[in-house]
Parts: sequence; C-alpha cells; structure tokens
Amino acid sequence: MFDTRPNREAEVVLVGRSNVGKSTLMRELTGHSKFATGGSPGVTRKPNHYDWAAEDFVITDLPGFGFMSGVPEEVREDIKRDVVQYVEEYADNILVAVLVVDGKAVVDIIDRHSGPEEIPHDVEMFGFLQELGVPTVVAVNKMDKVDDRDERLDDLAERLGLYTPWQQFDEILAPISAKRGNIEALNQAVRHHLHEQQRDDLFKFF
Repeated sequence: MFDTRPNREAEVVLVGRSNVGKSTLMRELTGHSKFATGGSPGVTRKPNHYDWAAEDFVITDLPGFGFMSGVPEEVREDIKRDVVQYVEEYADNILVAVLVVDGKAVVDIIDRHSGPEEIPHDVEMFGFLQELGVPTVVAVNKMDKVDDRDERLDDLAERLGLYTPWQQFDEILAPISAKRGNIEALNQAVRHHLHEQQRDDLFKFF
C-alpha cells in the first residue's frame, strides 16, 4: 500500500495508464521538474506528491496501470490494486480526479480491450471514480498529434458513456498537450469542480 501521502485534507489526483504523460502533466501543473518522466513505461512506481506547506492541499501523481513492456503481470496487478485502494481510501479528500489518456491511442486501446468479459482499464477507472462520487476530468493528452480532433473526442465521449458532441462535457473532457504546455482546458475543467465544492481558494494552482 502507498503510505507516503502527506497529511493534507484536500487532494487532486492524476490517474491513468502507463506512458500517457501523467508525470509531464504533473511538472506542468506544479512548475517543478523533479518528477521522473521517461520513454519507458512504469517509471513511476510509487505516488509522487506535491504539497504546499502553507496550504492544506496536495497534488498526487499515481503510478500508471495497464500493460507495461518488460514489467511482469503480477507487478502490474499489484500497482493497479494499490491505485484502486488509494483512491478508495482517500475518496472523501479527493476534490478532483484527473484521468489522463493518450488522445491519439485511447479509442483504439479501448476498442481492442472491449469484450463480454473485459472492460478496458480507462473505461473501468472512469466508472470506478463515478461510483465513488469523485468529480472526474478526463485529460485527453497528446492532442497535438491528433488530426481529426473533434471526431476523436466524440468517439471517446461515446466510449465513456457520454453523449456527443463532446463539447457539452467540457467540464469532463479536456483536450491538452502537456509537453507543449497547453493545459488550459484542463485548468478550466478542474476549476469548475473546485468551484462546485466551494474551493475557489485553490484556483491559483490551476
């Protein structure tokens, strides 16, 4: 179990598959470069927390789950279980969960893993967060590599059980490019949920 969490009441968590750019997004959000990123999946094995001493608030980058090249299946399952347990344990503290997906690949990955006995990880995690009542933003990353932007976002909305056009869910679906520093759509979506929970004081972080 992850036991490194600072003693902070309010939290925003980043979750998602391995190698979708969570740690890059974490650096962009916090302005700090100490978070490890890498071309190989599974670089983050333990949560990365960034907290502000003067604020009762922490941003957490949880390890990536799903397939990771060169990582044994039992290790992958352990990581996923730990992520699920962390989110369950701190659900009441999590003001917003940010589910990061790879905009270029996510629809194909979901379709590849859909079947009568298989729920794709991204869809499963989105549903899990909804069940827990945790406000969720899907940060659709790497959109600079996508040509048919609106069509791709509509397809993703449908896979997540949302209606099209995707724009009516701009507080849930946020197209971004973390590597290019283009995360304004995410910041606006996160602020929407913070405002609903009367936490406008945290706007300065987003």
